[in-house]
Amino acid sequence: MTEHQISCEAALLNGDWEQAAREALAWARQRTSSDGRDPRPHFALNVVQLIKGQFAEAWSSHALSLQEPDDIAQVKSWLDELVARHADQPSAHLVMGLFLSQSGQSEQSVQSYRTATKLAPQWAYPHYFLAQIHERANHVEMAIKEYREAVRIDPDYVPARTNLGVAYQEQGRLEMAIPQYREVIKLNPSDAVAHANLACALAEQGKMQAALLEYQEALRLNPRDAEVHFALGGLYENKNRPDLAMKEYRAAIESNRDLAPAHSALGWMLFDRGHREEAMECFNQALRADPQNARAYLGVAKCYASRGKVQLAIENYTKAIKYEQDPQKKNEIMNNLYKEGGTWDT
Repeated sequence: MTEHQISCEAALLNGDWEQAAREALAWARQRTSSDGRDPRPHFALNVVQLIKGQFAEAWSSHALSLQEPDDIAQVKSWLDELVARHADQPSAHLVMGLFLSQSGQSEQSVQSYRTATKLAPQWAYPHYFLAQIHERANHVEMAIKEYREAVRIDPDYVPARTNLGVAYQEQGRLEMAIPQYREVIKLNPSDAVAHANLACALAEQGKMQAALLEYQEALRLNPRDAEVHFALGGLYENKNRPDLAMKEYRAAIESNRDLAPAHSALGWMLFDRGHREEAMECFNQALRADPQNARAYLGVAKCYASRGKVQLAIENYTKAIKYEQDPQKKNEIMNNLYKEGGTWDT
C-alpha cells in the first residue's frame, strides 16, 4: 500500500474531501507511472466529485474506474476490505454505497446509506444519495423526504437544495421549487445552473420578464450552455420576438451541433417565414442528431407537401406519428396526413 493510498483512505474516512482529492490525484499519477492505471484512485475522485455536485467531472472519473468488469472487481475488493477494517466509520459505508449505486447494484446501496445515517445521524450526504436511489425507483415523495432531511441537516449543502428544487418542479410544485433555487443562488451567486433552473420555473409560472433576466444571467456566467440558449429562444418565441428567438436557437446549435430540438425549432421558424430550403436543412440536421424527432419529421413532411411531393410528405407524416408521444399532437399530424392522402392509414 502506497503512502498516497494510505493518505487518501484516511481523508475519505475523515470526510476531508479536498485532501482526499489531492491524494487520489497523486495516487493515480504514481500508479500510472509505475505499473499501469489503477481504477481505485479514480473512484476516490469520483466519490469526492459526486459529494461536491461536480457531475461532469464525476462522469469522467467513473469512466476510469467503473467502466470495465476488471475495474469494478478491483474497486469492490478494495472497498470490501476498507469497510471490514472501518465498519464503525460512516464514510466507509457512504463510499461503499456510491460504489454499489454506480455499478448496477442500486438496491444494495440503500443498506450502506442507511448504515451511514445510523452512524452519523447529523450527516447530510447519505440522505442526499439515498434520495437519488428513490428517484431512480420513481419514489418521488420518498426522494423529497430524504432531500429535505439533507437540507435540514446542512442548509448550505447546495447539491441537495438543487435536487430538492428539481424534484418539486417536476411535480409542478413551483412555489416550493423556486425558494430552493433562490437559496442556492444566495449561497453561490455564480451558479449558472441555479439561475437557469430558476428561470425555467419562473417561465412555467408565466413570469416571463423575471425568467428572461435569470436566463440572461445564466448565459453571462456560462455563455456556451446550449440548453439555456435553447430555452431562452423558446421564451423569446413566446414573447413574439422571432429575431431574438432565432439568434438564440443559432447560438444553441453553435454550442452543441447535436441538439436536435434547436435545429427543429429553427427549422420551423424558417419554414413559417417561407425559407423552405433552409428549413429542410435544419429538419434534416435535427434527424441526424435524433432519428426519432417527431417535430423534425413533421417539418420535412410540410416541406415536401409545400412542393407538391405528396408521397414523400405522407412517408414523413407517418414517421412523425410513429414517434410523437403527445396524443393531441399525434391527432393533429393524423389530420395533416388525411388532408394530403385522403386517408388516416399509416
